[in-house]
Amino acid sequence: MDYEVERVLIDRRTISQKVLELASEVGECYSGKEFVAIGILKGAIFFMADLVRFLPPDSRVKIDFMAVSSYGASTKSSGIVKIVKDLDTDIKGRDILLVEDILDTGLTLSYLQELLRGRAPRSLRTCVLLDKPDRRRVNVNVDFKGFSIPDEFVVGYGLDYSGFWRNLPDIHVAKAIETPAKKTQPKE
Repeated sequence: MDYEVERVLIDRRTISQKVLELASEVGECYSGKEFVAIGILKGAIFFMADLVRFLPPDSRVKIDFMAVSSYGASTKSSGIVKIVKDLDTDIKGRDILLVEDILDTGLTLSYLQELLRGRAPRSLRTCVLLDKPDRRRVNVNVDFKGFSIPDEFVVGYGLDYSGFWRNLPDIHVAKAIETPAKKTQPKE
């Protein structure tokens, strides 16, 4: 099974407007406070970059990243989270904003929230660009949410299929296509 980009679900202008709105909400929440924004690699890279650039100029934000794996080459989360890259920052006693591209089953985000809470931050808030409520398996508290989307496989603006299509500026639905079986040459 392979995938192809089918149609635009959310165009770049709509994404940009929503990220601007989220940045305004985040900026208001953290007004006068220093905080650490933690992006989850690789999917949240574009969202996080735009979010922190759109923060009010007086925002006191530091950034760090974690990389986790729960998908592999699949289009569905396995529910088993592996930390691939941990934080460089000690978050004990600090205000933290966890930034994720998509909330799907909730398993990965729930795991990350619990892991970070165990490191004793002063506060922990979560911001997600996309939410697929129909796929939820565990309840997850999200403080800032961009778009609710249907249960479709999406790529672009950081989201990928097997490492491809993260660079697309719009968010697209990708559909499964049958790949022709490879013909084997008869042995002589």
